[in-house]
Amino acid sequence: MFQAQQMQAKFFGAYEHSLDIKGRLTLPAKFRSFLGEKCFITRSQYEDPCLVVWTQEDFFSFANAFQSQDLSESALRWNMRIWASEAFDIEIDKAGRLALPQALRRFADLDREVLVHGAIGTIELWSPGNWTSSQGVART
Repeated sequence: MFQAQQMQAKFFGAYEHSLDIKGRLTLPAKFRSFLGEKCFITRSQYEDPCLVVWTQEDFFSFANAFQSQDLSESALRWNMRIWASEAFDIEIDKAGRLALPQALRRFADLDREVLVHGAIGTIELWSPGNWTSSQGVART
């Protein structure tokens, strides 16, 4: 569906974190060093049941590449609309927390526990249940 974009490898490793009562997530310090004070959060660009945290630069690069594709195909246009309509620019506070919008938390089934995974050019946020279910699908 989407063409792979060339990204700088920066996010590796897996961490277990929790959302606070306000729906905020503290990112690992090694990840925050690449994000600065702002980032973007979207649904997965691959339609996986997780959220994706992007650096500003990589988000705009991906969005521009997406927009440059032939959008005559209805399904591709709808995927772009949904992805863009649910993209949020988020400030990272001094404690390294970012507030996850409720609609995105609902989409990814993020209630309390969050698996924070480095995905080379992005960070993925998974509920433990979705992660376990998706691993079974990926291995078949």
